[in-house]
Amino acid sequence: MDKPLLPESDFTSDDGQPEVVRRESTRLSREQLCTLISAASINLGSMMCYSILGPFFPNEKRITENNFPWCLVYRFLLTKFESHYNTISSCTAQKKNVSNTVIGMIFGCFALFDLLSCLLFGKYLVHIGVKFMFVSGMFVSGGATILFGMLDQAPDGPVFITMCFLVRVVDAISFAAAITASFSILAKAFPNNVATVMGSLEIFSGLGLVLGPPLGGFLYQTFGYEVPFIFLGCLVLLMVPLNMYILPNYDSAPSEHSFWKLITLPKVGFISFVIISLSGCFGFLDPTLSLFILNKFNLSSGYVGLVFLGLDLSYSISSPLFGLLSDKIPYLRKWLLVFGNIITAVCYMLLGPIPILHIESQLWLIILVLIVNGISAGMSIIPIFPEILSCAYENGFEEGLSTLGLVSGLLGAMWSLGAFIGPTLGGFLYEKIGFEWAAAIQGLWSLITGLVMGLFYVLEHWRGKRCELQNTVITEEEREERTSLLPHEI
Repeated sequence: MDKPLLPESDFTSDDGQPEVVRRESTRLSREQLCTLISAASINLGSMMCYSILGPFFPNEKRITENNFPWCLVYRFLLTKFESHYNTISSCTAQKKNVSNTVIGMIFGCFALFDLLSCLLFGKYLVHIGVKFMFVSGMFVSGGATILFGMLDQAPDGPVFITMCFLVRVVDAISFAAAITASFSILAKAFPNNVATVMGSLEIFSGLGLVLGPPLGGFLYQTFGYEVPFIFLGCLVLLMVPLNMYILPNYDSAPSEHSFWKLITLPKVGFISFVIISLSGCFGFLDPTLSLFILNKFNLSSGYVGLVFLGLDLSYSISSPLFGLLSDKIPYLRKWLLVFGNIITAVCYMLLGPIPILHIESQLWLIILVLIVNGISAGMSIIPIFPEILSCAYENGFEEGLSTLGLVSGLLGAMWSLGAFIGPTLGGFLYEKIGFEWAAAIQGLWSLITGLVMGLFYVLEHWRGKRCELQNTVITEEEREERTSLLPHEI
């Protein structure tokens, strides 16, 4: 059985192992190396899926002013892995004369089924099998990606609408399965270094963002619109046999614990709100900031993509550092999470900037703020998984895949919820009060969650000190009582 996330960083053991044996344990085993290769391939492929379509988005979009609200609300409906599907599906649906209401329902069903699937797969991870869930999720996701490129070939009317719903639902379920299993596998293989590993894997996410646009432009110009989807789907499908071969099998006994018991832990409940806030921030940015930059500075779509690259790369580069700090100094995790949210709030206040500051909006300021925002996102996101996991272990949850599945499912579900709320609220506020105030309100959300989380940690620290003092007093009283009884016993 794996050890829980411990605050020790020198790999000390309780069984009296010699120093030589403990030094060898710091090396990667074959199982860990295979797990890293598998997770890195998924991160790279996912980010290529996200960025590959950027070069030909402007040529394919047919969005008029009347269609603006739905495009704004749903363009970045899900996480960074899913945003490109929304814009393309919306444009395709508009060509098929599908109403905006139906388009909204098509996009909304993804968030709903992703949320429900994460909870379901997290609960029954051990029963289904973590390896099977991971591989099957990849396989179905690859097929759904290929089908996305074929939707414009479907007949107009009910057939097209039904196909859209089916593809979105299947893609949501497969995505939830792969992500839930991926987090659990990493935590299982690296129980004492989960933050370091997850942070380091974000480097491959940044690499995928860099490689995606030129590859997408080449495939589109050479072969046409459907080929990028087919290429990406086949790429994911090719990873299936690789992961079937290299991933080890993990067995574990089912647990009686539930999501309700996990999320009702005070610390986990507050962290869940932090996850929703962070996901909402990402969901808010892409549609609103893109339109703001296009209107304010008259940049082309390609240059807008370069502006966003500052956010993505700064997050990818800083994440390994914050992961290392989270594992080596576990006490620092909570404050990384708190101050990451506060810095994120300041970034959103300056993104417009908020009108009460009387600062003129400049392109260099937006780029700088996005770079800082990427770093603050790494501060906040990377410590979340080990922080929830350590809290679960402290409150009696069993060590093993069952608890890892619950934590992974909760993280995925809360992220999906925030990814729906962010662009929905952001699109509404952008249309009503403008980008500057909309970004400020988004920052206020992050500020509140950061301050509440900080207050909780301060109270937790104070309660711990008080309990420690009470235990010390009780120990001293027992010692004095034994001392007073000693002469009578003699």
